[in-house]
Formats: sequence, C-alpha cells, structure tokens
Amino acid sequence: MFGQSITWGLAALAVLPAEKAENESEAYQTAIFAGGCFWCMEHPFEVIEGVIDVVAGYTGGDEIDPTYQEVASGETEHLEAVRVVFDPSKVSYETLLDVYWRQVDPTDASGQFVDRGSHYNTAIFFKNDKQQAIAEQSKEKVNNSECYSKPIVTEIRPAGEFYDAESYHQDYHKTNPLRYKYYRQSSGRDRYLNTIWKDSGKDNHGE
Repeated sequence: MFGQSITWGLAALAVLPAEKAENESEAYQTAIFAGGCFWCMEHPFEVIEGVIDVVAGYTGGDEIDPTYQEVASGETEHLEAVRVVFDPSKVSYETLLDVYWRQVDPTDASGQFVDRGSHYNTAIFFKNDKQQAIAEQSKEKVNNSECYSKPIVTEIRPAGEFYDAESYHQDYHKTNPLRYKYYRQSSGRDRYLNTIWKDSGKDNHGE
C-alpha cells in the first residue's frame, strides 16, 4: 500500500491541472478574452502551439456561480468568455491578442454578430499591469489601422472571478461539429471576418 500511494502521488503531480499549475509556478500564464459566443472562441486558441488549455466560461459580473440560462438571458453582468492558459516561452501574450482581434467585430457595442446583448460584448480581461499595458497598446494599434471604419469599443478590464461554463459547452466544436459549423456560418461571424481579413494572409478563425 505504501509503494502504491507513492505511485498515485506521482501520478497526481503528472496530471496537475493547468490552472493549479499556474498558481504554483510561473511557467504558465492566463489570458481571458470575451468575444461573443464562447463556442467560437475556443478553437482558434487551442490550435496555437504553446497554449495549454482553453475553457469556456463566464466573467465580468458580481454574481456567483452563474448558469448559462442566467447569463444568456441577460440577468447577470457576466460576459461569455474563454480562459486561455499558455506557456509564455512558446507563445506570447501579444500573439494571443493578435489572434483575438481576428475573431471579433471590435466596433460592435451591442453584442457580436447574430448574438445581441451586453453578455456577448467583447472585452479583454487583464491579469496584471503588464498585460494591461500590452492590451492597451494592441488596441491602439488596431484602432489606428485601416481595417475598420468605426472606432474600437472593446473594453480592457481587470480580470475577476472566472466561472467555468457547463460541461456541454466545453469544446463544442469537437462534441457537436456539424452544429458548430452551421452556427458559425449562419451567425455571420465567418463572413465578416473573411471580409475584414481577406488581404491579411493570416488564418483569422482557426479553421
């Protein structure tokens, strides 16, 4: 039993959750982005080398343990968002921001594409002063670009409590690929992104 308990202990360390690992080590960092429907925000970050984990959830409000029904109905101040745990030795926060801007319409102050309401608004939630400074610079760069005819309204806000969404929302592009693709296309998101970024030569939405 003693030897077995040691084996279990080593196994537990081997599968240390990304969030716990971040708290106990500076090896990993966290970025939090709101960009409308969180189904469409997971995959673009998951395919990036150096990203450890991406979780769909809710943040930005004071309500504790919100449900999807509460957030989607507009009963809370939370936004749909994703928490991205990444290895900064492999991918920079600046790169994640570049990917983020290519997922959203940052000029829309009333939601994103077919999804309307403040709970679908765009926002960058910074974890520290360094992230705030980088995010502000990134926003200014986008605002000064010639991509948009309207000003950028995406907020840059301090990160608060992040609540994981229900399990059936996680990795929706994997668990329900046909519904996911239909939603992306019918929502108008891909059509918009392909128009804005058609000349960039960049993969704008992780497909």
